[in-house]
Amino acid sequence: MIQYFQTTPLLNLGNQANLTKILVETFPRPDFESGYVYPVRHITVPNLALWSYIDIALLVLLMSFIAWAVVKKQLRWPVILTSIISVAYFGFFRHGCVCSIGAVQNVALALASHSYTLPLFVLLLFLLPIVFTLFFGRVFCAGVCPIGALQELVNVKNYKISKTVTGVLKIFPWIYLGFALLFAITNSRFIICRFDPFVGIFRLGGELPLILFGVLLLIFSVFTGRPFCRFICPYGAILSLFARVSFFKIKITKKECINCQLCHNACPVDAINPPYENKVKENRTVGVKRILRYLVFLPLMMTMGATVMYLLSDTLSQINKNVQLADFRLYAIIVGAFFGLVISLTLISLSTKRTRQQYEIDNASCVACGRCFKYCPQRKDAITNF
Repeated sequence: MIQYFQTTPLLNLGNQANLTKILVETFPRPDFESGYVYPVRHITVPNLALWSYIDIALLVLLMSFIAWAVVKKQLRWPVILTSIISVAYFGFFRHGCVCSIGAVQNVALALASHSYTLPLFVLLLFLLPIVFTLFFGRVFCAGVCPIGALQELVNVKNYKISKTVTGVLKIFPWIYLGFALLFAITNSRFIICRFDPFVGIFRLGGELPLILFGVLLLIFSVFTGRPFCRFICPYGAILSLFARVSFFKIKITKKECINCQLCHNACPVDAINPPYENKVKENRTVGVKRILRYLVFLPLMMTMGATVMYLLSDTLSQINKNVQLADFRLYAIIVGAFFGLVISLTLISLSTKRTRQQYEIDNASCVACGRCFKYCPQRKDAITNF
């Protein structure tokens, strides 16, 4: 009779005993009447806990290095060095599996299900980049994330995409995040891990369509800055919220901006806003009416989003045959309202402009790559040190 063993998820394995239990023979040994004694076999397995400690320590070290470089010293070469280390270690050596992006799903499932225990290692992967972003901006995106680092290393041109197109495309990370949370909470599927376009590249093998998609993204990365980070990454969308209120802002120069436009042209992710002066002063009544229209439009879009997701919930729930349809519908309605909120806020942001006298970094979009430093004529030392 075949013996079956219930395997434990890889990130829940804390010692060799658990892994050895999984690797035992699935067929029972024959009982010899001759008195034959089986030799003792020793199975050597990697110390997974040790690698977890190394991963977390290196993650903190590299983010600290980037924070020191871009916030304190305004240098770019540490970003390049960190990117190479990250791609080599977190990417090809660890096969892209030390992933803060995918950890979003584990955290969501742990919050929704009492039966799922969230490993501390995964929780730290999720929280540490957020904490660093809250203090220093998106230093994790700069070169610590292997996906962002790989795109950074291949980028040689920076063809601009129009603000309108960029604004619309930036909705997709939030849509992706919404679906990822929906399927994770209902324990249906971890779609971020399932459809990761770069894990096949890091593992040098995998599903051909995903590898081709990853290669295509890298080709786009040569000519425009980080298409995956800007228009797909759900974790980057989360970090952008914390980057808006970071305590220590990234600055191009400590001197006065002379509006030369060089930093704006150099930014690969179009995260530096040009000066804008509202010379025609708007009538107060017109401004109040516009705000009221927005207030009516926003709940309308949320209702539409919730309705669309409710209508799709029956089809989407087929991914998990065990999920209760009523629960799935409830979560789908919440996610749909979230979609409506995101679309409304995006349209509002595209239709409003704030007065600026100088070029300013958009902290939510800035990935702390430091390319702008060497182009600023107020920072001759940065050009020398690059």
